[in-house]
Amino acid sequence: MNLSSSEPDNAPQSAGAAFSRGAGMSRRTVLTAGVGAVAGLALAGAGLGAAALPAAATPPWWAKLSLRQQAGQRVIYSYPGATPPQSLFDAIAAGEVGGVIFFGENILSLTQIAGVVADLRAAQASSPIKEPLLFMTDQEGGYIRRLRGQQPILSEKQIGLQPDPDAAATAAGAGAAAALRNVGMNLNLAPVLDVFRTPGNFDDQWERSYSSDPVLAGRLGADMVTAQQGAGVAATAKHFPGLGAATQAQNTDLGPVTLTQSLSELRGVDEFAFSPAIAAGVQLVMTSWAIYPAIDATYPAGLSTTIVQGELRSRLGFDGVTITDALEAGALDAFGDTGARSLLAAQAGMDLLLCSARDMSQGQDALDAITAAAGDGTLNPGHFKQALGRVQSLRAGLF
Repeated sequence: MNLSSSEPDNAPQSAGAAFSRGAGMSRRTVLTAGVGAVAGLALAGAGLGAAALPAAATPPWWAKLSLRQQAGQRVIYSYPGATPPQSLFDAIAAGEVGGVIFFGENILSLTQIAGVVADLRAAQASSPIKEPLLFMTDQEGGYIRRLRGQQPILSEKQIGLQPDPDAAATAAGAGAAAALRNVGMNLNLAPVLDVFRTPGNFDDQWERSYSSDPVLAGRLGADMVTAQQGAGVAATAKHFPGLGAATQAQNTDLGPVTLTQSLSELRGVDEFAFSPAIAAGVQLVMTSWAIYPAIDATYPAGLSTTIVQGELRSRLGFDGVTITDALEAGALDAFGDTGARSLLAAQAGMDLLLCSARDMSQGQDALDAITAAAGDGTLNPGHFKQALGRVQSLRAGLF
């Protein structure tokens, strides 16, 4: 998955790693407000006074933002090199950024990246939005560690083979949280909950799967999630509904991938491994860009309402934040440019849009598309607000 956000730091790059629609009050809300006003006048006339009236409801957090600022809370930006461009600082100060993802090329040292995060936080402090930005990276363990030399040292596969794998997974979660908090980051794009099928396949070649046993993989993923989130860093279960059946050559970064498991296998093996993490309260789930014909023969998972709303939310009961894999992935070449992909993802139910091409214009294109769609009603107003609410709830609980 996602060469742009998950390539091994110590391995060749070739290995790789909504439903929402605008804003506005419904007719029922307006009518209810009118009835309340009339009732208030009647109570006052009867001598009951203002003390008998209910307090006015606090407006939702997004009500004070422009439509563009609202849309911006759903966009994750990236940039090239070690120094963020001024355009990123400007967008943050304008209240049009939901978060930033960091890669190996952005991180020269722990001191340097901690300084970058502090500067970005300062820009956010001057913006109209006071919730913390989402500062994220891939600190999975083993080969996939953007903060080089930091915990977790063991890969997921190594954890699964330990004499006490639960203790090892718990230590990995605590270690990842400590490493990220040390540089000011508050979100980890881990753990991977793919259940690998054959040795050396897509996940197993870089030891990114705990086990070929879905019960063990799910349990260890939940251990990691619990420890990491207990230390104040949000965890992300990925890549739903699972890339464990992908062969070594099937890389969604490079082109379309179709995985042909039966529905019973997808649910009994791949999706099953996500259930313990969801039960443990994992705060985010990242979808894959593979196509699963047993569920949806047309759209990749992150563009599929059937998968996002049907399998993930309705069937498994996930009520947290959904995040796309890299929007620049080759698997999406047939689905238009960044704007078109962003709109399809939002319509399918993806809350956060991951623009990880290290190009500020990619994030701006996603923002333009979502703003326009929210403004003209292409995105359902109620679903748009629900996505904002989930993102707000996540950010309000982070440092």
